[in-house]
Amino acid sequence: MTATVLLEARGLAIRFGGVVAADGIDLDVLEGEKLAIIGPNGAGKTTFLNIATGYLKPQAGTVRFLGREITAHRPRDITRFGIARAFQIPQLFLDHTVIENLLIAAAGHSGRTTLMQSLHDLPERSDMENLLDLVSVRDVADRKAGELPEGKRKLVDIAVALALKPRLLLMDEPTSGVASSEKFAIMDILVAALAKQRVTSVFVEHDMDMVTRYADRVAVWSAGKIQMSGPPAEVLADPVVREQVIGI
Repeated sequence: MTATVLLEARGLAIRFGGVVAADGIDLDVLEGEKLAIIGPNGAGKTTFLNIATGYLKPQAGTVRFLGREITAHRPRDITRFGIARAFQIPQLFLDHTVIENLLIAAAGHSGRTTLMQSLHDLPERSDMENLLDLVSVRDVADRKAGELPEGKRKLVDIAVALALKPRLLLMDEPTSGVASSEKFAIMDILVAALAKQRVTSVFVEHDMDMVTRYADRVAVWSAGKIQMSGPPAEVLADPVVREQVIGI
C-alpha cells in the first residue's frame, strides 16, 4: 500500500542577501513516518520549517498539505489545516500554569475567546489533562511553566502542540538544552505520544545518536539543497555526510 503524502514541497527557493537558504528544495513527507533533517549550521533546515508553517514566504516554489496549497497562508491558518510546530525554545506562557497553557491552545484552536477566570471551565479540560498524562507531566499541571526544568518544558510544549490536533508536527531540535542523561527518556515519551495520537513528525537534529535511534528516514541539507535522503544507516554511512555533517 502506498503511503499518503502529507506535505509536498516543490522548488522552494529563498535567499537572504547573499545567503541561499533554500535552493530548489523538493521533499515529500509521508504519513506515519519520523523524518529527521540534518546538516551543518546555516544549511537551511530551520528555514524549511519556517516556510512549511507560514512564518516565511518562499521567493519561488510551493508547499502543499494533503493536496491543498498552503504557501501563501498565515501560520494560524496552517495550524488549523493540521500542521503544528514545536520550536527549539519552548513557546509557553511562563506565568501561567501548565494546564492553562494547554487550555489556551485548545481555546485558540476552536476559535473560542474566553476570559482567564473561565478558562478552567472549558469542555476540553479533560482532554487536556489526558494529554498531560500522555507526555508524563500530569504531576506538574498546576505549576507555572516558568518554574519547570527544561526537559519538562519540552514535554509540555509537545502537549501544547498536540492540543492543536495536528496530523503533522514539525520540531526544531526537540531535546536541545536538555541534559544528556535525560534526552533519550524525553524522546521516548515524545515518540510514544506521537504514535498514540497518530501524528507524523519531522525533526531537525544535530545529535546523530538521536537520529539513528528515532528516525525512519533522514534528509541531509547542505547550502539550501537536499544532498541525499534515505534510511539512517545508509545516509549516516555515506563518506560525504560523515565528513561534512557528522565531522568524522
